[in-house]
Amino acid sequence: MSRTFEDLIAEAEAVSVDGWDFSWLDGRATEERPSWGYQRLLGERLATASAALDIQTGGGEVLAGARPAGFPPAMVATESWPPNIAKATRLLHPLGAVVVADPDEPPLPFADEAFDLVTSRHPATVWWAEIARVLKPGGTYFAQHVGPASVFELVEYFLGPQPEAREGRHPDRESADARAAGLEVVDLRSERLRVEFSDIGAVVYFLRKVIWMVPGFTVDAYRDRLRELDARIRAEGPFVAHSARFLIEARK
Repeated sequence: MSRTFEDLIAEAEAVSVDGWDFSWLDGRATEERPSWGYQRLLGERLATASAALDIQTGGGEVLAGARPAGFPPAMVATESWPPNIAKATRLLHPLGAVVVADPDEPPLPFADEAFDLVTSRHPATVWWAEIARVLKPGGTYFAQHVGPASVFELVEYFLGPQPEAREGRHPDRESADARAAGLEVVDLRSERLRVEFSDIGAVVYFLRKVIWMVPGFTVDAYRDRLRELDARIRAEGPFVAHSARFLIEARK
């Protein structure tokens, strides 16, 4: 690698991390994709829905990419982070979807039984009672969630062992919470997937974008650890971690 540590860090600090598009990492990091193909399955479900809600849509990229011949007659997406709200609005409004600013806290700003399909990809929080409330009888929640200890090889490199955090986001617990809210879980699949970071700039970009992985992450706060990791990648090759994903489908 000919580029210096400082060059890679400066580049990764300067690039925008708005939205949920990771194409900046092309050629610099890789992540295996779940075998089920969430975006394709999402498109199939949107094609038969009459009113759909996508929760925590990010910059709207996944929803836009899943769009079949057209969105349902009523298509709404929520998002909390202002830069993502603006990006999702620019992307989704021309396609016929309304973007609603929402703080990701109960209640959802919609009437009871407003949607026959509620979706989400990698929600940071899941309010099952609210999902059940806004679903029509017979409606479906269809989502891909982040599973337990996802990319924790990287998290624990910076934060040290996180035994309690490793127990969070377990699909068995999520499915139990869905049932407690009155939903029937009809599909639940889990996979762990290989992730590789090929340079230190990719690590910095990832941690700036996925802000809950190392809360409060800044280059200045972790410069020594970053420099050590840069040396390790140059000597040994890509830093390897494993993401956790699960697909859940629940019916009211």
